[in-house]
Amino acid sequence: MDVQHLFDSDGEWIAFRKGDYLFAPMGEWVGWFPWDDDEAVDTRGDYLGTVHLGERFYKFDNHEYRGYPGLPNDPGYPGYPGYPGRVERDFPPRFADDVKLQLPPLREHMRQLAGMG
Repeated sequence: MDVQHLFDSDGEWIAFRKGDYLFAPMGEWVGWFPWDDDEAVDTRGDYLGTVHLGERFYKFDNHEYRGYPGLPNDPGYPGYPGYPGRVERDFPPRFADDVKLQLPPLREHMRQLAGMG
């Protein structure tokens, strides 16, 4: 299964997509793609963001509510996808902002200590 690395507007790697699941860089499951397109929801089923131009991940203010997607099966640990480096900075499209992923508090603290957050 291919891995798709996703970046914010600063060009920093913020997530990766593996199949229908979305993970933070250290492998934490943060969302999924229930509609077989580029729109992701978080693990509770709330809109999280949209993959834009194949590698950017933005939250659009003007997205349409598509209903509650239900809950997927647990994706398990995806393995480490490798560090992709950075990409060029880019301005988000109109009505979009960078996605801020919500990680469990302990994991977020560990990321800050490691200089990744």
